[in-house]
Amino acid sequence: MSTTLSYILYFFSAYLLLTLILFLLSYRGSTSASFFARLLASYLALTVITSYGVFVSIFLRLVGLGRSSQWAAGRAFAWMMAWAVGVRFVVEGKEVLKGTRPAVFVGNHQSELDVLMLGTIFPKHCAVTAKKSLRHIPILGWFMALSGTVFIDRTNRRTAVAAFDGAAAEMQKYRQSVFIFAEGTRSYFDKPDLLPFKKGAFHLAIQAKVPIVPVVVANYSYVLNVSKWIFKSGTIPIKVLPPIPTAHLTASDVEELTRTTRELMLKEIVNLAEKGLRESDGAAVGQKAANAVDSSGVAEVSGADAMRGRGL
Repeated sequence: MSTTLSYILYFFSAYLLLTLILFLLSYRGSTSASFFARLLASYLALTVITSYGVFVSIFLRLVGLGRSSQWAAGRAFAWMMAWAVGVRFVVEGKEVLKGTRPAVFVGNHQSELDVLMLGTIFPKHCAVTAKKSLRHIPILGWFMALSGTVFIDRTNRRTAVAAFDGAAAEMQKYRQSVFIFAEGTRSYFDKPDLLPFKKGAFHLAIQAKVPIVPVVVANYSYVLNVSKWIFKSGTIPIKVLPPIPTAHLTASDVEELTRTTRELMLKEIVNLAEKGLRESDGAAVGQKAANAVDSSGVAEVSGADAMRGRGL
């Protein structure tokens, strides 16, 4: 037992030392060091928080609050990641998250960093859907099972339908919300775009007679771009759109509901990108103005610069 414990301590010591060295190298301008430093720090944070989540889920179940387990663990993860890797999500529309229950929250899925996004936006009394294979991952799978995750077997339509039927019943009985990535897989886009939407979330919302709440995350390839080995600190905006009612809809409306929701979300992703570009242009113009102020206090900025600063 002592030998096993020694190996574990050696492993974590080496892990932490390597992460620290990579962070030090990243401060000298190495983008690859920054990528791997934050990657290692993220996996460590995820391991710590899912371990914490197992115990939190058990405790909250014992006191009758088990349906808030993912919210409790998610908030802890958001705090830890902000400290460990310097990545934060800023939410516009928090009142919709808090005031709409039950609901099917639908989000775009870009990368593994969306786990942090969920930790930031997750309301109480909400569970995520996930592929069934995640259930068998030690610690993470235990936490997900204990905290009420809806596992979907994408290779078996019958069991997938049964899982959604069970989720609909839970939503109606306990006013439990569900979060679903409508694209069904990570896109890894380096531009504001969406993959085609799967229809499961929209079938579920109509079946349970609850609203769809679109959660739009801006394209964050400037923070994490796996193919280019980029992982930097940064702030990522999220926009929660108004709820879309489904009480008056039937199964025949799923196709149209899927299409219109995707169009709304794609439009907002583009808007967030354009807003970010305007703000960055404005900041650049402001910096140029500060640098161009002559000794008499007169700013030497061109009209073109000023127009760009206003987004014109």
